[in-house]
Amino acid sequence: MNERERARRPGGRSARVAAEVHQAVTDLINERGYGNFTVGDVAARAGVADSSIYRRWGNLATLLTDVALTRLNAQSPMPDTGSLAGDLRTYAAQVAREITGPDGLALLRLAVALSSQGRQGQQAGDDLLAERTRQLQSMLDRAVERGEQAPDALGVVDHILAPMYVRVLLGIGPLTPEYVDGLVDRLL
Repeated sequence: MNERERARRPGGRSARVAAEVHQAVTDLINERGYGNFTVGDVAARAGVADSSIYRRWGNLATLLTDVALTRLNAQSPMPDTGSLAGDLRTYAAQVAREITGPDGLALLRLAVALSSQGRQGQQAGDDLLAERTRQLQSMLDRAVERGEQAPDALGVVDHILAPMYVRVLLGIGPLTPEYVDGLVDRLL
């Protein structure tokens, strides 16, 4: 095996293992709910050793945070449409699709659980909010650089994300495009 093949193989396997572990977490949250499974359960579902999970993530809370952030980043990346209104509408629509999709409720439950579970879970929830706030801030900073007036990142969380999350968590009506656009309009 040459140097190039050796360098390429671990990344491919590593990415595949991470995807399998992430899917196992999502499936277990859907089936059992947060807090009703262990690293051992995730490992068994993913077909990997417990030690592989501990080596990569360290603990369940860190793994759960990684799953939530990876899903959020993959499904709802920060758009750059050239205007704040366009960015917020695109982002809000992406989030609405993600949280109403097949694993959306599980992802929301995970985010809520991480924010409210003891010290380790609280740190994971804080990490999740901090990373998402950092990403939102980059979108808002671009708007300011273009000369637009922008709210702060927590304003986006409070006025766009939180209402959608509550509706999905409580099963209150659909997230129609009109509703989602209205949230953006009210914030701006």
